[in-house]
Amino acid sequence: MSKTIRLVTGTTDEVYSNDVKHYEENRGFNALKKIVHMDREDIINELIEANLRGKGGAGFPAGLKWKYLYKVEEEPKYIVCNADEGEPGTFKDRLFMKNDPLIVLEGMLIAAYVFNSKDGYVYIRGEYRDLVAGFQKAIDNFKEAGYLGKNIMGIEGFDFNVHIFTGAGAYVCGENSTLLNSIEGKAGRPRIKPPRLSEVGLFGKPTLVNNVETFANIPIVFDRGAKYFKEIGTETSGGTKIICISGHAKNRGIYEVPMGTNLHDIIYDEELGGGTSTGREVKFVHIGGQSGFIAFPEQFNISFDNDTLQENGLSMGTGAIVVADETVCLVDYLKTVFKFFSDETCGKCTPCREGNKQMYLILNKFSNGTATEADIELLRDLSYTMNQSSFCGLGQSSSNALVSVLKHREDELKAHINHDCKKCFK
Repeated sequence: MSKTIRLVTGTTDEVYSNDVKHYEENRGFNALKKIVHMDREDIINELIEANLRGKGGAGFPAGLKWKYLYKVEEEPKYIVCNADEGEPGTFKDRLFMKNDPLIVLEGMLIAAYVFNSKDGYVYIRGEYRDLVAGFQKAIDNFKEAGYLGKNIMGIEGFDFNVHIFTGAGAYVCGENSTLLNSIEGKAGRPRIKPPRLSEVGLFGKPTLVNNVETFANIPIVFDRGAKYFKEIGTETSGGTKIICISGHAKNRGIYEVPMGTNLHDIIYDEELGGGTSTGREVKFVHIGGQSGFIAFPEQFNISFDNDTLQENGLSMGTGAIVVADETVCLVDYLKTVFKFFSDETCGKCTPCREGNKQMYLILNKFSNGTATEADIELLRDLSYTMNQSSFCGLGQSSSNALVSVLKHREDELKAHINHDCKKCFK
């Protein structure tokens, strides 16, 4: 039985990426044509029933997010697509932006109908500027076919337009409130919450922010039905997850798997990761990007779904899976993590701005053989402080990989104290 499925990625074809007619011939707009005859609350309830979890990292139930916004009476309401795919090891949203932007637009259009929104924004990260022209062409073709603009599908008052905004490549702008500040022309720094973005979002108005992959799932839910969608996944996470396998994996690339697929299969099955390209043993996998936790071989036999991972001290995040073989030094790897976050911090809060830099400097002591066991406790204390006191998710999660190492591989840190690491002390 195949480990992969083409539920959401079934129309990702670069040749036809902007072709509205081809999209229609492949079940495109089936969902939109269905929901315009439904009560808006029934639409939201079906989304809740489908158990679609957000695909941007947090895994929050999409239907509940829509429900919160629907209950807010203030208008106008904005629809924002977060296409700031900045998490290292993650490249699945790029697949939709390049090869199937129409399904993303249909997802946004369904949201626009539910919330009576007139304007939507797609925030594309700076490094993806090569995709802007193609996405704009998709918008233009959508409008020419009558699916954007005024009185869409002949429905009086169903008006919606989509605008593209490009960032400058700041990792922190992947955080939803920071992204909205960037669209407004402000510095890319997070907002304090509450209020929620569903109450005070873009331009101070109620706003829905969903990730590219999440919007791509919306048409599938309503075309196939919530029951069908839910049954593909687990009891609490419906549908599929698009994963990005990289690093020392034999079969690097993008795969769509049902929620609940075994992590061991994802890493080793020949249809998926296929083990390592080097032939060496897998030492660890970093799940969900740099802000995710590290999984070690004894943790691999586990269901790959939001809740099971969380119960076992891991997180799905964006679905990135970076495979590292036995030649990788964990201290060296952690240094690259903290160097990345030191570069990407917005500098707004002290725990993140200073903490990531200090983490890197302490880890460097392990590399050069000057660390002591007191430094291990200092790493532990700093990681806790950053998690509890940083202003946004960047600082709160930047030490997750270190937390995994402290919990499962503290001996490797001690090996550096004793100069036993063969890679660092030859």
